[in-house]
Amino acid sequence: MGKKNILFYITLFLLILAFSMTTTHFDFDLWARLIAGMGVIDGGHVFTEDFLSYTPVHTWWDHEWGAGVIFYAFLKFLGPYSLIILQAVMLFLIFFTASKILKLKSKETPYNILFYFFTLMAVMENLNNPIRCHMFSFLFFTVFIYILEKVRQGNNKLLFIIPFMTILWNNIHGGVVSGLGLIGMYALGEFLNKKSYLKYIITLAISLLTLIINPWGYKYIKFLFMANTMQRPYIVEWWGLFSKFYLFKQIKFKLFMLASVIIETISTYKDIKLNGIKTWYEKADKVKYIVILSTLYLAISHVKLLPFFAIATICFVYDDFYNLIKNIEFPKWKNKIVYISILCISIFTFLIKDFSLPVGINKYPVKEVEFIKLNNLKGNILSNFGFGSYISYKLYPNNLIYMDGRYEEVYYDYMVPVLKEFFLAYPNWKQLLTYFPPDIMILEKAYPIYEVINNSNDWQKAYEGELFGVFVSNKIAQKDYIKPTDDINYYKNTLFSTGIKFK
Repeated sequence: MGKKNILFYITLFLLILAFSMTTTHFDFDLWARLIAGMGVIDGGHVFTEDFLSYTPVHTWWDHEWGAGVIFYAFLKFLGPYSLIILQAVMLFLIFFTASKILKLKSKETPYNILFYFFTLMAVMENLNNPIRCHMFSFLFFTVFIYILEKVRQGNNKLLFIIPFMTILWNNIHGGVVSGLGLIGMYALGEFLNKKSYLKYIITLAISLLTLIINPWGYKYIKFLFMANTMQRPYIVEWWGLFSKFYLFKQIKFKLFMLASVIIETISTYKDIKLNGIKTWYEKADKVKYIVILSTLYLAISHVKLLPFFAIATICFVYDDFYNLIKNIEFPKWKNKIVYISILCISIFTFLIKDFSLPVGINKYPVKEVEFIKLNNLKGNILSNFGFGSYISYKLYPNNLIYMDGRYEEVYYDYMVPVLKEFFLAYPNWKQLLTYFPPDIMILEKAYPIYEVINNSNDWQKAYEGELFGVFVSNKIAQKDYIKPTDDINYYKNTLFSTGIKFK
């Protein structure tokens, strides 16, 4: 590896690490993942039944249990900062693998740092939480492309690796279906390319069979495909890129997507104009267009999935981008300026941002949970489902939750709509309190239900923070309460403290 290549990778990693440090809070579902991982490492088994909730539950179909084991292992043996490092390393590995794919496919240099910079900026809004389970799927997806491209170059033996990787991927994250879909795309693309495609179909069939190798056996497969095709109308990140909520959001990705589409349109137009549409179609790589269009559809349909398009763009659009600019005469000092600028951005971020744990004091009910713990308030807790796993992690076994972000894994379909009616104080809001009565509620001030409960004679407002309030039912209300500290360092030092034990 030459000096220029080493400089490229060092610059790229420093940029990724710098942006990984700018996150404001950990993912809302991380805490449930840590509990699941704790069960395996400390308790010796995978949880198949929920024990954190006071509401009705079904089998815990934990399609992310392996990710939980990895996260908890890093936390237990390397400390909480390792989770931030893990995020940066995984993101770097995605870009590193993509560069190796380009080296396989392209005659041009795969080290144009600006292209990677723009791609990273496009997806940073999605990857601003250390660390999330779907990072494994993005990494596996990229590795699968690398393997399949090697196969297209004649190394068919690598296909034997894919079923074994599918077993691993399937037990780490349910996004394994994207890998299976990718194999199908290559099969269809090579069929249209009039090249050998049967080997991909065989590999796909074997990989599908390996899905039964999991803690739940064959029954898990039905859940897996249900979870990957179900509608999630109450989860914002599963909404469409051009939905009302995201209409003026994700601007950087939309610009990146638009630029990618324009690049491909210009490149295709030039080829058709030069060779004619028939010759262009015969020579065009159908795999490329199938993967790009499929991931583009995923990005437009669900914001959470847009990194798949970014990965596909690096792997399949980079060449066309490079061909459009390679004949432009840039100043000789252009590369030096680009590298210096990116390194300055990274160093500036390191200087202004302490490498510390993002407590998320303005995202989580951190002080409210501490208040409940300090005052030993036991009982069932109702909160918005996004905070449920954090509350469980900090307060179990003294407190059980209504639900958390594992809703398709653990809970019945009707529970989220009931919760929505409650928080928005719809006419049937009391239905939740009738069927699933809590002892304690942690409510956001921004929701209408806050003032309704605040004016109720059945509940005592025991504590009020900046964004949340803690309401206690009259039957467990106290006269005096201990107030939580305002010292942010205390919350940083105790962020991952938990009373859950499995030994």
